[in-house]
This record gives sequence, C-alpha cells and structure tokens, in this order.
Amino acid sequence: MMMPFKRQALVEFENVESAKKCVTFAADEPVYIAGQQAFFNYSTSKRITRPGNTDDPSGGNKVLLLSIQNPLYPITVDVLYTVCNPVGKVQRIVIFKRNGIQAMVEFESVFCAQKAKAALNGADIYAGCCTLKIEYARPTRLNVIRNDNDSWDYTKPYLGRRDRGKGRQRQAILGEHPSSFRHDGYGSHGPLLPLPSRYRMGSRYRMGSRDTPELVAYPLPQASSSYMHGGNPSGSVVMVSGLHQLKMNCSRVFNLFCLYGNIEKVKFMKTIPGTALVEMGDEYAVERAVTHLNNVKLFGKRLNVCVSKQHSVVPSQIFELEDGTSSYKDFAMSKNNRFTSAGQASKNIIQPPSCVLHYYNVPLCVTEETFVKLCEDHEVLSFIKYKVFDPKPSAKTLSGLLEWECKTDAVEALTVLNHYQIRVPNGSNPYTLKLCFSTSSHL
Repeated sequence: MMMPFKRQALVEFENVESAKKCVTFAADEPVYIAGQQAFFNYSTSKRITRPGNTDDPSGGNKVLLLSIQNPLYPITVDVLYTVCNPVGKVQRIVIFKRNGIQAMVEFESVFCAQKAKAALNGADIYAGCCTLKIEYARPTRLNVIRNDNDSWDYTKPYLGRRDRGKGRQRQAILGEHPSSFRHDGYGSHGPLLPLPSRYRMGSRYRMGSRDTPELVAYPLPQASSSYMHGGNPSGSVVMVSGLHQLKMNCSRVFNLFCLYGNIEKVKFMKTIPGTALVEMGDEYAVERAVTHLNNVKLFGKRLNVCVSKQHSVVPSQIFELEDGTSSYKDFAMSKNNRFTSAGQASKNIIQPPSCVLHYYNVPLCVTEETFVKLCEDHEVLSFIKYKVFDPKPSAKTLSGLLEWECKTDAVEALTVLNHYQIRVPNGSNPYTLKLCFSTSSHL
C-alpha cells in the first residue's frame, strides 16, 4: 500500500520469515528504487487491509480519499461537489491541506463511491492540472462540524451557518456553466470542468476542448496576507526542513520559493537546525510550493515542504546563520516578488523544477562566458547548453535558456544565482538576474 505523501509504502509478505529475510538483506546490501536508496523495517501493522473489489457491491467503502496532484487552482467543497455529485450522490466533503491537497468525500452508498472511483480516478479537474488520485478511505463516515470552503455536510445545509454567497461563489470558481460536467470528459479525454472564469485569458480556451490556455493568470495574493478573517489566512505558512545549514539562508529560500507566490517572511528555527518557516502571500501559493518543491533534492539533502500550523511568521529568537546572515528576513516589500499585480502574475509560468532554466532581465553585454564565470564564482555546477533569444531592436535586456546535466544541478543554480545583481561598466543601476524553470525539457 503506497503512502506517497510520506514517501513510504507497506509491503505484506506471505509469512514472517520472508519479511525477516527482506529486512536483513536490506540492512546488509543497499536497495535502490528509482535511483533512491530505500530503507526497510518492520511495521506496527500486522496486515494490510484493503477494501474489496470495486465490482462487488458488498466491498469497498462509501468514503473516498482524493489526493489532488498539481493543484494550480483553488480546490473547495464546491469544486469537488460539482465533480463528484453527477456520478454518485455526495453526502459530506472534508478537505485537508497538511501534505499537499487531499479530501475525503462520503457518498450515499458504497455503490456510488465505487462508481465515482472508477469514473474519476486519474481525471484532471481542470485542463492539465488538479489531477485526482482516488483510493478508499479508512473512515466509514465523515464528521463535519461546520459548512464552509473546506468542509460541508449536504444532509445539514445550515450546519454552523455562514453567509457564503454560495451561488455567486460557485459561479466565480467554476466558470459560467458549472453544470457542464461531461461523463466522457475525464482522464485523458479532457478536463472535468471548464477553466474557472476568473482565470481565463482571451478566447483560446474552448469549453470541452483539449486546448489549454496560452497564458494563465494564477490566483493573486492580496497586498497583505492579513486579508481573511481579520488575520492571516489559514495555511499561508510552509515549513521547510532538510535545508543545508552551510549553504542555505533566508535570501536563497526566497530565490526558490518566490517562483510559486509572493514571499512575506522567512525565518530559520533555532530549535530545529536546517528548518525554516516561509510565510507566503496566500494559501494557493503555499499549495503550489508544497506540490512542486516537496521532495526536491538540494545540496545533497531532500526538502520536506508541508503546510505549517503557524498562521504567521513572528520575528522571535533571531540568531546568526552559519554564513553570518540573519535567521529572519522580511520580504513583504521586495521588488523581486513576482505576483504583486494582475499583469505581473499573468506572466509567471508555474513550472515544476526541471534541468532547463529560463533567464531574463540581463544586460545586452552578457555572454555565455559571463554565466560560466558566475557559476564558478558561486561554486555551483555550470550548465551544459546555452541559448540566447534574438532581442527586439528596441530591447535593453536579453533572455534565453540554460540547460544543466540534471534537475538537481539546475535547482541549486537557481537557488544561488536568482536575483544576482549584474553591474555594467559605467552603468548607474545594476540589472537583477531573473531565473525560473522553463517549459522546455531540453535545448
């Protein structure tokens, strides 16, 4: 049984002797799975219990566990209800965001849940993203104490009643035709829902077609992260562990995480070395950061990125990091935040880490040798391929692509070199080198 968010799995053998042989062998000889060393030990579980055959009405469970992978758009109970209810009657939904975005959906019957699992597993809610991975949940009934964006009991419409403007909100989230669910429009056949209306740009996206929008405007952070409930929004802070203590500082954390949303503050924790709290502009930025950066390898260590229980980062217990910089830094007014306006946010192509970096905002005098020397000076591995885009006649800056041998090398280079100040002879103001992950997989 896979536990992807913990990077673990349970394996049940036919007998205890076989399990002992496995653990003993792995203790003596390193075992690699997909290039990573795997560690084996005994589980506290005596056996793996899995729901029965989905074709058998007596098997399974009426509660499904939904893991939403690559959640580029907001996932609310309205979104999941619109996706699931046409397949089988939904009674309750609970969304939780500890390790990525997951939800439990309780259906009216086991048969409805079986039907929904068969129909929706592997489907994209929106074109090219918000992919559903569906398993049977352990609980057989969900307990909902309040109806809001993250939980809803459809058998008790007035539970913990709040005026959500539900009809208007659903229209804003799902587009103008939330009833346009197509039973044949899942999996590889296309998205389950039209792109949310407030995220469409131009008319290239056609409902029900496979075309994805040429440019996507991502949810905008507010000017301040204190825009919800009179305080910070729930889930606007991520905890990052596995940071190299000699090579990572607040600015380098910013350089990497700013690709997925505005950064308000970064604070390293004194009590837990190699761990930092990152306060982001909104919960959607947090979701994107967790989705794209969790388990990424950086300076020989693997990052663990998850939603923090903290609602904000408080500048307390400030100390000096190994490189002499402060353990706390406020980036709220930084010009290097990339989501501060609608126009700026729409230019950001949200991409997972890759071995190709897109560079821009560099002066016309910069050459391939400039980048080679930059890598050498900052002790990061150099790129293997270089490409510069032809500038327009009136252009004052250059842009192009840099390809590294592997993804890890590119991530390290971006973390170190992003926002480096390039000074031009006789120039008054330096140019800020901007880096992001490219949509190209190779040059």
